[in-house]
This record gives sequence, C-alpha cells and structure tokens, in this order.
Amino acid sequence: MSIASTIVGWDLGGVHVKASLIRDGRVQAAVQAPCPLWQGLKALDTTLATLPDWTRQEAHHAVTMTGELTDCFADRTEGVAALAGWAAERLAGPVRIFAGRAGFVAPEEAAAASFEIASANWYATAALVGRLAPDALVVDIGSTTADLIPVLGGRPAATGYSDAERLETGELVYTGVVRTPLIGLTDHAPFLGRRTQLMTETFAHAADVYRILGDLPAEADQQGTGDRKGKSVAESETRLARIVGRDRGEGDASSWVALAGHFAEAQLRLLHDAAATLLSRPDMPAGAPLVTCGAGAFVGDRLAVRLGRWRTGLADLLAARAGEAASTWISTCGPAVAVGLIAEDLTR
Repeated sequence: MSIASTIVGWDLGGVHVKASLIRDGRVQAAVQAPCPLWQGLKALDTTLATLPDWTRQEAHHAVTMTGELTDCFADRTEGVAALAGWAAERLAGPVRIFAGRAGFVAPEEAAAASFEIASANWYATAALVGRLAPDALVVDIGSTTADLIPVLGGRPAATGYSDAERLETGELVYTGVVRTPLIGLTDHAPFLGRRTQLMTETFAHAADVYRILGDLPAEADQQGTGDRKGKSVAESETRLARIVGRDRGEGDASSWVALAGHFAEAQLRLLHDAAATLLSRPDMPAGAPLVTCGAGAFVGDRLAVRLGRWRTGLADLLAARAGEAASTWISTCGPAVAVGLIAEDLTR
C-alpha cells in the first residue's frame, strides 16, 4: 500500500489520543488511548508507543487537537505550537494541522494560526456530517465535554468558534460521561426519602453513575477513578455513597441505582436545555435530525427521544466508507475519523 493512499487522522486531546486509519477513501481502523498530557509531551511519546503499528508507519497525517489547553502549557498558542511540533517530529510522513474554517496548515505555521487550530476538532466532525446530513444538530458527547453543533446547508453553522465563545452560546457544554464530577451536575439529590445536599468533593464521577446503570461502554472507560480504586459496580456504589455522606452498606442496590439515575437525569437536563435552544433557531429546519457520536452517544440517543427528534449515529452515516473493524470506534473517535476523511478527500 503506497503512502499516497494512506492517511492517519489524529485528535490530540488532553486526556486521550484518538487516531483513524484511512486507506483508499475508507476507514479501516480507529483507536483511542489514554494520555495524561498534563504531565508534558513525553506522555504523547508513551501513548504513541502503545498504539497499533499503523499509527507509527509512514503515511500522510492530518492532526486536530484539544490538548493545547492542558495546564502544562502557558497558553493555547504555546500548546498549539508544541503539539504541532511534536506531530511533525514524531509522526512518520508528511503532517498537516487542521485549522478548522481555514483548512490545513503546515506545522511550522501552526503558532500563527493558533486561534483557528485550538480545539477545532468539533469543526472537523461537523464539516464531515454536513456532507452526509446537510441539516442536523451534531451531538458529540465525550468523556469530558459535549459539543452541540448546528449544521445547515451542509456546513457547520455554530455561532461560536473558540471554546470561550461556544461556552457562551451553549454549543460547548462542559459535561461528559466519564470525567465529570457529580457535583458539577447538581448540588442536591434525593436519597431514602430525603432531599440531601451533596458533599462538595470529587468522590464520584459520571463514569460511576453509568457503570451502576450499566450504560458505559467498556472501551470508553479508560480513566482512573476518584479514589484510584477499581471500576466494579460495588466500588462505584461506594464512591457514589460518599457524595451523600453515606457508606455503601446504608443502601441497597436499588437505592444506588435510583441515586445514579438522578445524576444521569441531571446531566440530560443540561444537554436538553442547550439543545432545545439551538434547535429553536429560526434557521434550523423542524425536521433536522440529531447526529450522535462520542463515548456518550447513548446519552445523545436519549436526548433525541426527549426532544422528539429523529436521530442517526455518525457510524451509521459512514457505514459505506468504513470497514467492519473500525465500526466500534468510529463514534468515539469522530474528530480523528473526520479530519482523516477530510484530508483524504482533498487529495483526490
């Protein structure tokens, strides 16, 4: 297989690295691996060594990122330059950096284009979806954040662009299905017939909730727990109990399921309010579907039901361009898949 027909799409995040393998216009594979980037660029080297061989073989590389906001960098410009430089040095073959609405730039041009590059992975996903579903609301719920991106006339139609702007517009909701502390969802919960305030601690996270409820895909559960202990249902119940000042033995399985369900509902409400606002835009067609993806696509699917909207998954839209081996990871690795396909289409 020639290098000209092989593209690897990358999404360099602050807690995960995602990659996709594109050959002859088809998604052959995709993968996600944890990466504690806050520890410095050496974390990327360590993660790269654990990824499949195809990520280290010669290819054309298309890179998007969110890791530039990690606190090992002084600011986003420094982070963009550092990640672009790492990609140019460590990846085998030509490297292009995705600059969102500005297209692709060379790694040495990344610092000057840092505003366009920083956290523009959502733009890649929306641009790809626009080719397949011209009018839609993309709902990409990840481990840490949720992107809600209007697509109109085949193009991304978000009002905001930067993280700061999208936080203001509700197009970035800082909640996800793994890393979100439960105290970020609500300050109280019902338990055993009482309304109780929560302990303002990071004892438990969204992953604990969705493990107890049986929703979290095993392949998406890649981060450590709040107490650095295991990920069994019993251990998740123990952490959940601490949020309401209890020990696990003070409740039974049904009471912990009910409490977990309360937090899941609180998260869904946050997303519902943001999505309802975006869907109320005068230019958003009444029949526009939700296109769901991310580690928390199952929450996106529930959101569509609540909103009374038809939904489809990103993996469903890409079924004609994806190999069977890639289907499991396409949803979770959406931006890496998208940036790879966009780069591949430009080479035709």
